[in-house]
Amino acid sequence: MNTVRIEYDDRVTRQFLWASVVFGVVGMLAGVWAATELVTHHASSGLSFLNFGRLRPLHTNAVIFAFVGNMLFAGIYYSTQRLVKARMASDRLSQIHFWGWQAIILCAAITLPLGITQSREYAELEWPIDIAIAVVWVVFAINFFWTLAVRREKNLYVAIWFYIATIVTVAVLHIFNNLVLPFGLFASYPVFSGVQDALVQWWYGHNAVAFFLTTPILGIMYYYLPKAAQRPVYSYRLSLVHFWSLIFVYIWAGPHHLLYTALPDWAQSLGMLFSVMLWAPSWGGMLNGLLTMKGAWNKLRDDPILKFLIAGVTFYGMATFEGPLLAIKSVNALGHYTDWIIGHVHEGALGWNGFMAAGMFYWLVPRLYGTKLRSKAAADFHFWIGTLGLLLYLVSMWVGGITQGLMLRATTAEGALQYPSFLETLAAIKVFFWMRLLGGTLYLGGFLLMGWNLLATARSGAAVNGGAEVLDAPKAPSPSARQLLLSKPIVIASVLLVLVTGLGLANLVLAAFFLVLIGMVVVYASIVAPENGYSWHHLLEGKAFLFTGLTLAAVLVGGVAEILPTITVKAAVPVTGVAQRPYTALEPAGRDLYVRDGCYVCHSQMVRSLATDTLRYGSVSRAEEFLYDRPFQWGSKRTGPDLHRIGSKYSNLWQYLHLIDPRATSPGSNMPSYAFLKESQVDLHELSGRLAVLRALGTPYSDTEVAEAAARARKEANLIVADLAKQETRIAPDAELVALIGYLQAVGRNHVPPPPGAAPAPGAPPAPSAAPSAEAPTPADPAKPVPTLANEPQKKATEAVAPKAQ
Repeated sequence: MNTVRIEYDDRVTRQFLWASVVFGVVGMLAGVWAATELVTHHASSGLSFLNFGRLRPLHTNAVIFAFVGNMLFAGIYYSTQRLVKARMASDRLSQIHFWGWQAIILCAAITLPLGITQSREYAELEWPIDIAIAVVWVVFAINFFWTLAVRREKNLYVAIWFYIATIVTVAVLHIFNNLVLPFGLFASYPVFSGVQDALVQWWYGHNAVAFFLTTPILGIMYYYLPKAAQRPVYSYRLSLVHFWSLIFVYIWAGPHHLLYTALPDWAQSLGMLFSVMLWAPSWGGMLNGLLTMKGAWNKLRDDPILKFLIAGVTFYGMATFEGPLLAIKSVNALGHYTDWIIGHVHEGALGWNGFMAAGMFYWLVPRLYGTKLRSKAAADFHFWIGTLGLLLYLVSMWVGGITQGLMLRATTAEGALQYPSFLETLAAIKVFFWMRLLGGTLYLGGFLLMGWNLLATARSGAAVNGGAEVLDAPKAPSPSARQLLLSKPIVIASVLLVLVTGLGLANLVLAAFFLVLIGMVVVYASIVAPENGYSWHHLLEGKAFLFTGLTLAAVLVGGVAEILPTITVKAAVPVTGVAQRPYTALEPAGRDLYVRDGCYVCHSQMVRSLATDTLRYGSVSRAEEFLYDRPFQWGSKRTGPDLHRIGSKYSNLWQYLHLIDPRATSPGSNMPSYAFLKESQVDLHELSGRLAVLRALGTPYSDTEVAEAAARARKEANLIVADLAKQETRIAPDAELVALIGYLQAVGRNHVPPPPGAAPAPGAPPAPSAAPSAEAPTPADPAKPVPTLANEPQKKATEAVAPKAQ
């Protein structure tokens, strides 16, 4: 038989690798700067584009999509070509992918500091950039699957399985989560609203972590760890169980981000159930990685590459233990909205993704440049300083988060809040903010050292493309796709799935349990070898496109956890009554400013069904109150208090002073000044266009309200300006600050508490019978005038916590 020489396209690997290193530095530097702003409000220098609310999304997008994104593409391009024994199908598509992705990152770096955002966590970019992401992703997918079609290695290795799952699932998530109706080049409103919008967002947000930050990195683990250790993967069967169970279970777990909210209880319980089940497949993958080192643990002493890879896998195990733990309702009640969640996220991003990236880079660069690593000692030092920095970061967030959670839940013997002011908890954990800053700086320092080491290594060699001699042999006969689809595992799964669908109509949780049992039966049937010596799954690995189709099917079955609750929630939310009054003309402009400046980053708008939440903030938030909220603003972290009952709680002057100088009303606040809002103007004439788009999405604005939006908004603004003038404060009616005050005075305004003994609204959790505290007064009577600072107690003006638009 003839042999064929293949030269791999390693140019694109080098391009993505260096882009990852550069953007890793940028993303981590943005993170260190954001951490600095938490310890001193002066760090933003009063500049709008440096405020924490805008900087934090820039940091997360840079780390996730620029650093980890470029890293995973580098790892995929290098390993795929060698695993399938074929050069990438199209060098041109590879280059379009690379330059297209960098253009998207550049657009994100420009738009996010300017406040152009959808305010959807991990999906902040606006619709033109979302379209560009979809196009570039399709280019990547075409090149990848085209390469699989011309491969010379018949069976797909486990790393390829995870790459396939990443490509198809991210496409589904991205499209579904970014269904919007534009009203300008860089502005839009989501198709979904309120509870539905929250559910869709966290279905995406949770699974973006799963299928962008986890599955591709697991594929990289299955390739680079055995290569570095010079050992085969510990268990093929374990990797098979790991893959199918992970992609099936992960997609269901999104609702655990919405525990104790207005989401229906059954949906919360379903999310918690599948989150807890994630322990098994996640730890199966971790153990498969660690046990690959069996017989080679002695290499760990001297090899910095293995140190990084094994530490990365260990942090993966820690993060995937902590995630299901935080999804348990009793633990979530303590940890959610605190820094514990921030620690958990960075455990995965810096410990799992960051260390796997470093190990892969140290292994790749010498091979890509035909030389040796410049300094093994520097790589070792990077490992230890990075580990120290990460541990400082994690411990500070764990301890600070739990401390704050306990303080917020603490009550006196009489049942009152022990720490009634949110600022008391902020002061207690400030030392942990300093520890966080130190830890992040150390981690960044280690990354910079790696950058120098890799650059010095590259300069000592020259760029080379790898290659291989492969047999140009005819493909052996194999069962057809039709035969595989009619085989035992698929038939068993189809029959049981029909039965479970019927069961699900009666009891969804029980049906979910039986779905897992089906998965176990199918996996067992697929790995048992038939008489010819080949298992069903072994034969499936030779059918790349059938494998892709079944992967997509496994993911879409889990999508029931998104589609069914969305439909159910919409049917359950009442559509009439005072709680459904849409925002008046000025208020959507103020709400859009709230979104633009990232207030959701530090504030929630969701009073959970917890006794201490209602004591602190007021009545439990109900599903029908969010019917016209686009996008939803429930938040995921409270650096400041919840704002859902803030409407009419403080005077217009109090809000004005708080936004100009937060410490004038809230001593000890770490919120930056938003004085720039006073000098910037709202274009009132574009409000008609905004209201028209909202009406098209279902908000019941009349033709008159849309046509007269500018005049009505100016009238509302003049009332606020007149009220401020009585307190000797002058401001223009079209100032952004006025619009934001108008919105803040409207948040929760329409709430009407249910009568005593009344059943909660469908889809809403029952509200605890607790009287609101000084931080959560009963919403003001709309017929009464808004109180002014002059007739408020001085204690309220100086101690009570107010909105911090961070």
